[in-house]
Amino acid sequence: MSDSSILPPARLHPEAELAREALSTPLLSRAARLARWAGPTTRVDAGGGLVDEQLPAAAEALGLSGEEAAADASEAWRVAVDAGLVDVVDEEEGTVTAGADLALLTGGSPQDVLTVWLAALETVLADASVPDLDGLVDAIAAGDGPGEIDLSALDWDPEAEAEFLDGVLRNLYLLTAGEEGPAGAPVPLPALAASVLVPDDMPEPTNDVLQQVSDAMMRLDDQFRMLEPAGLVEYRPVDEALLVEGDQEPAEPQDETDVSRYGVVRLTPLGLYGLRARLLEAGFDAPAIGDLTDKGADALLDGTAAFPPAAAHAETEQWLARREPLAAARELLAAARGSDENAPLRRLQCQQALSLVGLSAGPALREVLDDAELGGLARVWLTEHGATDVPPPSEAMIFWLTIDTVAAQLAAEGNSEELRALVEGLARQHSGFFATAWRVEHSATADVLEAMGRLHPDKKIAKEARKAAFKARSQHGG
Repeated sequence: MSDSSILPPARLHPEAELAREALSTPLLSRAARLARWAGPTTRVDAGGGLVDEQLPAAAEALGLSGEEAAADASEAWRVAVDAGLVDVVDEEEGTVTAGADLALLTGGSPQDVLTVWLAALETVLADASVPDLDGLVDAIAAGDGPGEIDLSALDWDPEAEAEFLDGVLRNLYLLTAGEEGPAGAPVPLPALAASVLVPDDMPEPTNDVLQQVSDAMMRLDDQFRMLEPAGLVEYRPVDEALLVEGDQEPAEPQDETDVSRYGVVRLTPLGLYGLRARLLEAGFDAPAIGDLTDKGADALLDGTAAFPPAAAHAETEQWLARREPLAAARELLAAARGSDENAPLRRLQCQQALSLVGLSAGPALREVLDDAELGGLARVWLTEHGATDVPPPSEAMIFWLTIDTVAAQLAAEGNSEELRALVEGLARQHSGFFATAWRVEHSATADVLEAMGRLHPDKKIAKEARKAAFKARSQHGG
């Protein structure tokens, strides 16, 4: 799981709250209980697992009973070892002692607790990519020699299986982090499987692809059942009434609108934190709301430019909460200056940020009324906040602000319907717009006029815009 693309900003819960959730998960709580239960007489095998004769006592210590008790106790022990809650002292003797990280669960910081939980999570994620044990036993039997595994008999590619699960979890993260609320909506298992397997350019899935999605759903059903005790997800399993004996593929539901019967999964707040940590480690740019609060206004304006509106609003609110309004307004305005290609979008972000600042920011806006780049923005802000003594802008400032605004919208939205409407409105309100606009001393003038020619539906007006763009380029030697 490695990439350099920017993901939607996540709304993380406070670390103290997440640490409490981590401690209460069956995954970590069982591992910690076994680590405290272990003593001088506890013995492990060559791989660090509890010897078979001690599994009943371990299961009893965890309050487990039934056919799966020994297996669950064995898994909890392995998590304890992998997470550093237990250390093997002597491999030959098979003796153990409490690991250094065990004390962190009671005496460490919330971040310490979450670090231990993340280590435990990796164990479960690795297990989730392994086929069922019955199939594994058969594959070992089909191997060429003792201990050799015939992976072809399993139809299992360890690397591909891990990549598939990573892809599913990444898409679940995208759906959750992209939500405006603190938690994502439940995602139907068929939709999640299809998001990974169905190519974007395939208008209608083929029967072969649909079969792949069906098979993947059954794998994911098993995997999410394993991941739920880790606190990663909330999962409603596939309705067993939909399963057919033998091949265990989902049957048609009686109510075709009840997609939840095929399984529904939701990423928990702890799961959002955990997946973001894994994504960061894998090289993704996975921002979180609040990351920019201790950065300068330049980092805020550049960083929130790629955020969805609600996320940008939340990040800016947190940034402003740490600063005195007038000083914050001055810092924002200073960061908005510039003639580089990102400057128009910075000024748009600045304008939106200033809309969250109260009337106490007024003096900062009055200080830039005569500024060629900020004067128009300042007039808009002051007028919207009830000022009646704002000097009217010059024609040059109006045209410069218009070019700057369209350039910002182009950078933020591309050729959107909203921008198309803006372009049509400008041409309609100003009959001689293009005759003057090409003269505007703005680095984006030619690009904006070209875009207007591309977006305007009237061929005559579009031609005027393209001519004006040519003049603008000629004027600047482009």
